[in-house]
Amino acid sequence: MRPATREAVTAAIDALRYAPNKAARSLAGAGQLRVGLLYSNPSAGFLSEFLLGSLDQASRSDVQILVEKCELGDHELEVARHMVAGGIDGVVLPPPLCEADAVLRFLAASGVPAVSVATAVPSPATLAVRIDDREAALEMTRHVMALGHRRIGFIAGNPNLSASGRRLEGYRAALEEANIAYDPALVVDGRFTYRSGLDAAERLLDLADPPTAVFSSNDDMAVATVAVAHRRGLDVPGDLTVCGFDDTALATAIWPELTTIRQPIADMARAAIEMLIVAIRDGRANSEVGALSGTTRNGGSEADTMRLMAFDLIRRQSDAAPRRRPPAREA
Repeated sequence: MRPATREAVTAAIDALRYAPNKAARSLAGAGQLRVGLLYSNPSAGFLSEFLLGSLDQASRSDVQILVEKCELGDHELEVARHMVAGGIDGVVLPPPLCEADAVLRFLAASGVPAVSVATAVPSPATLAVRIDDREAALEMTRHVMALGHRRIGFIAGNPNLSASGRRLEGYRAALEEANIAYDPALVVDGRFTYRSGLDAAERLLDLADPPTAVFSSNDDMAVATVAVAHRRGLDVPGDLTVCGFDDTALATAIWPELTTIRQPIADMARAAIEMLIVAIRDGRANSEVGALSGTTRNGGSEADTMRLMAFDLIRRQSDAAPRRRPPAREA
């Protein structure tokens, strides 16, 4: 486990004074529900918020929660199998595991309800909690354009995640609304990590005609962009507006504090635990009539199986109108 991840887990546990109930875990007939949380998130800020919400709701609901780290690949399926063999009642899957097809198929086949959190394309076999990523990115890009920016760089997230694609769609839709031509050179892939944000920001600011604003698909990459700007002697936001996404603790841990989209990560985690409890209890009730498998998704309405949470645009000190620049020199 990386130091940043270990610190995030420890901070979340300490904040809630959480401790597993070993005595209850040892009782096979105990009525307390056991929920697994599989994580493999590169953003320590996202993970910390998610753990705080999950542990808080588990404590309120008298639910045991088993937190397991997974490496993307074959390892997450191995961990899921271990959890199911151990009698887990349900599983919460934050990104990127929210779209791990092998895990989702296995849990569905095993009759274990799962909740995918922050996926833009929920699987029909699972419950889901999400925001409208496209609309959130659209609103942020509109905000940056309203300040006067026309060359807006965009650092995309992991291309394997649907939320990344939806955020890029929102960015492009805002440009189209304003009759601004889409420039592929202004869009750079990231991986939701600080390191990938450094690389992406360097590429954008190395352009012959660099952007006057950069919108990053998460706060980690936005903070990295601010660091690159400072290293180059650029003032944020005087020379470069920088905006993020998520509103994790990182957003207010730097100067200037980030303008960002607030994704209610902790509340999404709480909602996931709540939905999972209902699904588990419904499944147990239905098992009495031979309907354990498949009922948690197909037996209810969309409101029961997918919860769309509200987002907010939080304006702080990292955005401003662009300074007037001389025309780009010809090569």
